[in-house]
Amino acid sequence: MLVDQFGRNHNYLRVSLTERCNLRCTYCMPAEGIALRERSEFMSQEEMIAIVGRFVNFGVDKIRLTGGEPLIKKNFSAILNELSKFPVDLAITTNGVLLDRYIDDLKKAGLNKINISLDSLQEEKFNRISRRFDFKRIMENIQLTIAENFNVKINVVLMQDENIDEIVDFILFTKDKEIEVRFIEFMPFNGNEWDWSKTVSSKTIQNKISEHFGLNEIETLPLPPNSTTRNYKIKGFKGQYGIISSVTNPFCDSCNRIRLTADGKLKNCLFSNHELNLLEAYRHNENIDPIIQQIIHAKKEKRAGIDSFESESAALIYNANRSMTTIGG
Repeated sequence: MLVDQFGRNHNYLRVSLTERCNLRCTYCMPAEGIALRERSEFMSQEEMIAIVGRFVNFGVDKIRLTGGEPLIKKNFSAILNELSKFPVDLAITTNGVLLDRYIDDLKKAGLNKINISLDSLQEEKFNRISRRFDFKRIMENIQLTIAENFNVKINVVLMQDENIDEIVDFILFTKDKEIEVRFIEFMPFNGNEWDWSKTVSSKTIQNKISEHFGLNEIETLPLPPNSTTRNYKIKGFKGQYGIISSVTNPFCDSCNRIRLTADGKLKNCLFSNHELNLLEAYRHNENIDPIIQQIIHAKKEKRAGIDSFESESAALIYNANRSMTTIGG
C-alpha cells in the first residue's frame, strides 16, 4: 500500500488524459490558453495503462479520469476499455459537452460516477465564465445522464461577484433530481488571478442557504471515509449538496489522493508544485515503484506545506504550480 509518513493510505488515483479543453473557464485556464506541446511529451495509451497498472498493484482501487477535458481525447473509448479491465471503481470528471457521444461506452466500462462542471444555471453568465457557448448542450447532457441512471454530481466553483447569487438556485436544482451539487471554493493556481476577495468561504455558503431555507430544514449527512466534501440536504428534496472547502477548511488529515498528469508526472497534492517524472523513468526502463513510494512518503501534512494563503511563501508555491487544466483537478 502507498502509505505516507502520516499514516494516510493512498488508494485513489486521478489520471489526466489531456491538458487540452474545449472550454476556457476563467478559474481553470489562463485567458491566453496553454502552450501546445509535442505529442511525444505525453503518455501514450500503452504507457498510461502500464503506469496505472503499477498503482493498481500498490492497492489503488479507485481511478478518476480528468483533463483538461477527458472526452476530447481521441482514443478515449479505447483507454476506457483498457482501464475497465483493472479491479477498480472508475469515475470521470467532465464539462459535459460531449457526454452524449460516450454514454454507451461509459456503461459498457461499468463507469457510473460522473462529475459535471457547471458554474452557472444562467446561460449568459455561463458563457462568460467558460468563454464558450455550450450551455444548452451541457444542460441536455446533464438531463441525459440522470435519465440513464448515472450517479451525477454537479461541481460549482463559487466566486464573489460572479455566481455567488446562484447558491440558492443550485440548491433548488436538487429538489426533484437525485443529484448532488458540490460548491467548491475558488483555489489558487498559476494564471487564474486568485485572491481572497474572490473566494466564497464554506461559512458564507451555509449562511446563505440557512437564511433562505431555515437552519432547521438543513440535514447534515454522514461523512464518507476520505471525503473532501461536507454533505447536506434540504428536508424533502430528492438530491443533496456538498461543500468542498479546500482553502478555508481542508480535509488533509484523511487525504487518499494521487494525481498523474497527462505528461506522466506524479503529484502528491493538488497544491504542490513538486512533481516526479514517472514517464521519463518508464521510458528508460527504470523501476518506477520506488519513485512512486518516494513522492507519497514526501507528502506534506497539509496543503503542500501551505499554512496560510496570505503569506508570500504560499504565493511562491501556488504561483509556481501548474494551471488547473494541466493538473486535472
